[in-house]
Amino acid sequence: MNAVWQISAEEWTAIELSLRVAGVATALSLPLGILTALVLARGRFPGKALLDGFVHMPLVLPPVVTGYVLLILFGQRGPIGQFLEQTFGIVLSFRWTGAALACAVMGFPLMVRAIRISIEAIDPKLEQAAETLGASPVWVFLTVTLPLALPGIIAGAVLCFAKALGEFGATITFVANIPGETQTIPSAIYNFTQMPDGDAGALRLSLIAVVISLAAVVISEWLVRRASRRGPERA
Repeated sequence: MNAVWQISAEEWTAIELSLRVAGVATALSLPLGILTALVLARGRFPGKALLDGFVHMPLVLPPVVTGYVLLILFGQRGPIGQFLEQTFGIVLSFRWTGAALACAVMGFPLMVRAIRISIEAIDPKLEQAAETLGASPVWVFLTVTLPLALPGIIAGAVLCFAKALGEFGATITFVANIPGETQTIPSAIYNFTQMPDGDAGALRLSLIAVVISLAAVVISEWLVRRASRRGPERA
């Protein structure tokens, strides 16, 4: 029975890689996600609906299609991929960094949506009051908008992390399923389901994924509550 629950070195590698990929994907997405959410929440410009649709497209497209588009654009023969490799020596296809990019793209709409809702809930009069006191738009954003939107930012980051942790379709299409390099928890589970004796390994990794996701949600809920309590004090 103990052998059934013994995690192999390959499984530990998949777990570590999943956490690294999800963390990097979330960290890289956050600055752009905040900026995009601010533009969609406060901006008034032609083509806003088109931008909104483009941002949310990964939610409605099959993940395999998203992965294939990434392969065309960021593959070693793709226009962006060739430029990155020739200029900076960066290769994304079939690398863990490419997995992080795929996960960031898939989690980005969820992050933007949560942050946008949080920004739209802020009373514009608070920002206008800061402007009348001589604060620049950047300072207003940093001292008023950003602190008040913090609960939504935390929620968006956790949603992106959870999506990245469970991403499979776009990742396996763009970077394949290479043990030790691009094999995350979902792709490792898929491998186990193709083996006659892989049920135990699939169950182990599934339970670990549940525990990690639940821990992330609980921690984020705690952080959101703390940020919500401090929000009125800052305001």
